[in-house]
Amino acid sequence: MKIYILLFFITFSNISLAQNNASQDEVKQTIENFFVAFHAKDTIKLKIICSDKMILQSVLENSVETKLTFESVSKFYKSIATIPTTMTFLEKILSYSIQVDGAIANVWTPYEFYINGKLSHKGVNSFTLFKENNYWKIIYCIDTRRK
Repeated sequence: MKIYILLFFITFSNISLAQNNASQDEVKQTIENFFVAFHAKDTIKLKIICSDKMILQSVLENSVETKLTFESVSKFYKSIATIPTTMTFLEKILSYSIQVDGAIANVWTPYEFYINGKLSHKGVNSFTLFKENNYWKIIYCIDTRRK
């Protein structure tokens, strides 16, 4: 009898772990899709990935001060759409730390940001996602920016 109980718990734990890993994979894919659309300056795809009520904030750090800024979703899309075609940019994600609990997830991604091949700044992104109608949507993004 004890062996059956042990087998039940092992099986249940494995199923639970597999479901959590699947959720983490889905969340990571959503963030990767965000950056593919971001680098392509594709606001249509970004609008599919991001909630229309997404909150965007940045923490700008320099040797003199630290400043918290806010950006509206519409201004974010407009800034992406108006990047000159002569400018290239790359946000290089260095790692992912993903936490999922049901329909909410948080993703922590240290990054380096390059403009025309030259390091502009670095920091960390923190994304909060919500699973709505079987799809993960970014509902909040805050990043730090250091030269």
